[in-house]
Amino acid sequence: MKYAFIRDHAKRWCIEVMCRVLETSVSGYRDFMRRPVAEGPARLLAHIRAVHQRSRGAYGWPRVWRALLAQGVVISKECTRLLMKTHGLRGRQKRKFVVTTQRAEQDPVAQNVLDRHFDVTELNTVWAGDITYIPTAEGWLFLAVVLDLASRLIVGYAMADHMRTELAIEALTRACWRRKPGPGFIFHSDQGSQYTSAAYRQTLIAFGGVASMSRKGNCWDNAPSESTFGSLKTERVHGAKYQTIEEAKQDVLDWITWYNTERLHSTLGF
Repeated sequence: MKYAFIRDHAKRWCIEVMCRVLETSVSGYRDFMRRPVAEGPARLLAHIRAVHQRSRGAYGWPRVWRALLAQGVVISKECTRLLMKTHGLRGRQKRKFVVTTQRAEQDPVAQNVLDRHFDVTELNTVWAGDITYIPTAEGWLFLAVVLDLASRLIVGYAMADHMRTELAIEALTRACWRRKPGPGFIFHSDQGSQYTSAAYRQTLIAFGGVASMSRKGNCWDNAPSESTFGSLKTERVHGAKYQTIEEAKQDVLDWITWYNTERLHSTLGF
């Protein structure tokens, strides 16, 4: 209480004089001023709304709480949860997984080299990729990505109004040009025809990559890619009504930029 009184009257009276009169130390007052200041519910709610809005409603209370701590806001998990619940703020829920790629029966399938070892520490040694679709009034927009499992960054991507093999090749090529992985890096995918095709296999070999593929129909073998697409659909696509393919492209590109630069990743300890 003494330190709070001094703080509130610092512009009116000398700090040293007030400390002497109130029988406290100047050094103690300085320490008090360096401590984080607990904010009231109204200000905390304003911080919560700002983080939630910045994520476009994607963040639930765990990520909102982590983001607030990173900003230096003093708040507990329970306070964050209760304030968001009371004011109707919630993160978007993921929807059921849908298979989008199928293998051509004549194409060979690579061994599951990765075998769900998703905890990678060295950059540009293990990548994963997949293709997803986004509806628009003009038709489907297809997105192929390459994900670095060490950083969870999208290191390569391509978008088009088709899901032919060249879409996957473009995403891989962009990733390799940008990141220049060493020989022997692993690229993991499902058994979609885009990835089992001769053209894709030759491109991967030319860049020094080693193919790894999920078991047939097992989405958990490529969980990081599925999780990334789940985040995209939940945080941006679901509920959107894109009139054109170009409009969807721009929104997806905006999400990828946010995902790579700001989004908190639970697998990386937020």
